Amino acid sequence: MNTKLLDNIRIVLVNPLYGGNIGSTCRAMANMGICDLAIAQPRSVNMDEAVMMACHAVDIFKNRTEFPSLAEAVADCGTVIGSTAREGLYRQHVQMPREIAPLILEAAARGTVAIVFGREDKGLTNEELAVCTHLFQIPTTQEFKSLNLSQAVMVMCYEIFIAAGFYEPPAEKSVAASFALKERMFEMWRETLLKIGFMDNERADHMMLGIRRIMGRGAQTEDDVRIMMGINKQTKWAMDPEKDQTVVKNKCSVSSK
Repeated sequence: MNTKLLDNIRIVLVNPLYGGNIGSTCRAMANMGICDLAIAQPRSVNMDEAVMMACHAVDIFKNRTEFPSLAEAVADCGTVIGSTAREGLYRQHVQMPREIAPLILEAAARGTVAIVFGREDKGLTNEELAVCTHLFQIPTTQEFKSLNLSQAVMVMCYEIFIAAGFYEPPAEKSVAASFALKERMFEMWRETLLKIGFMDNERADHMMLGIRRIMGRGAQTEDDVRIMMGINKQTKWAMDPEKDQTVVKNKCSVSSK
């Protein structure tokens, strides 16, 4: 996927109320590689707060474009995606960000795409929705549907970034352990646990089944964690040069079922 596609995506804020939200939006955009910010119907806001909240994304804030109306902000866009948290006659055909992200990328391959976010207190009007070619809605609980403006921008930009396939998780540098190597490790553990008195020969086979399970999947159950805590406790006891030799050594209480 060509990373230049993100250059064709424009975030449009309509009549935002707070400089802090504008700055936080810039930061969210920078996190996801989107740099084109437009503000429609700008009002007087705290610019110092905007710069502070933009953090290292100040360039996006400084390079923003401002327009008297939403129509002018999206005049060169073939696809205009509007956000809405409300429901109603003109808001019935909404999609989730994850559903609409591939469409945004397809459209960005042909030209500029605008993603429009409304006012913090009222969202987009029906007249502004009429400018949009598509609508999206971020799923939330019914009890509290309002998102902070920059949070909403981040959710949408994140879904676009992931859909574009840009993120590559770090690869494991080491090769997978072979069966033979793991068996050597388990033998070493068996010898050590017998030596420190964590288990005796009679219960060794049973206890090693638990050790194998823990090391194969990670400590997930209460029994798993108690085994690992018991190993730690017994190891400390065995290493203590002043330990009372008459003390009964730790025995794991895990069920043998």
